[in-house]
Amino acid sequence: MNTQANRVVGRLLTPLLAVCLLAGCGGGRSTDGGRASGQPAPAQEKRAREVADAWRESEAAAAWNQGYYPMADAIQPVDSGWHTTADERAYKTGNIFLSDSLPTTAITQGTVKWRDGGSLNRPLMEATKAYQSFARTHNAERPRLTVTAAKLGETTLTTSRGPATVPAWLFTIEGYDAPLKRVAVTPSPLPEPPIEPTPEGFADGIRSVTRLAGTAVDGRSITVGATHGACDDGPVVRALETDESIVLYASVARERSGPCTAQLIEQNVTLKLRQPLAHRILLDARTGRPVPYGLPNGPTPSWT
Repeated sequence: MNTQANRVVGRLLTPLLAVCLLAGCGGGRSTDGGRASGQPAPAQEKRAREVADAWRESEAAAAWNQGYYPMADAIQPVDSGWHTTADERAYKTGNIFLSDSLPTTAITQGTVKWRDGGSLNRPLMEATKAYQSFARTHNAERPRLTVTAAKLGETTLTTSRGPATVPAWLFTIEGYDAPLKRVAVTPSPLPEPPIEPTPEGFADGIRSVTRLAGTAVDGRSITVGATHGACDDGPVVRALETDESIVLYASVARERSGPCTAQLIEQNVTLKLRQPLAHRILLDARTGRPVPYGLPNGPTPSWT
């Protein structure tokens, strides 16, 4: 397992987690993404199996398989890359100005088209709202970018159902030939989980996985966010893999007693999978919910 510290978070993160469904032809096998030696606590694996069983052939699973759930950033920077470090800094801080009015459109629906077939109509976001999602500050004394025009177009995006072509607002950035793209359609509502969440720390210290941070090109490993405190040896994330799902369950390694500062540290944890992720759903064992894609405290979570 690979761990890489990302940041210290001064508050609890609200986890939305993605899950895979348990196959009906047999039990799943656990893969260990943690640093701690030994087997996972029986209560943790039991909870993971309960979540997988609850999702299997459930109404929630059917709704998930028919919905539009982005698994990549809704904001896509210019394809050519930023010309300077100042421009990159302006993008990352959202210091982006508008030099002209944005277009209005009477179109209220956009169509998501999957590469392997199938489509879905979803509400279309107005250009102004799309602009505000990445233009978060307006400080003329710091490096900034300027939007000079916008039009409705398309982009490609990874979703829970594979690659899709989706409507997007294309924003012209002063000094750049390629546009900044912002996905213009909203995700489907999340289905109600078919199982109740457990309290944090229940089931021998089970914790939530906060987010999906990335997937290997071959789909054989995933990187997720997990949290721990200042008085332990870091997060441990394990996966219960089945033909239909991957249920992630997190804990911490070697928690120490005694005085400890109150802080929550998020780290990236990379897990190797027994089989490629493919279209299996990622679920969080503690909450029973799908795991969203996203950067910590980022402006564009994959769904709300």
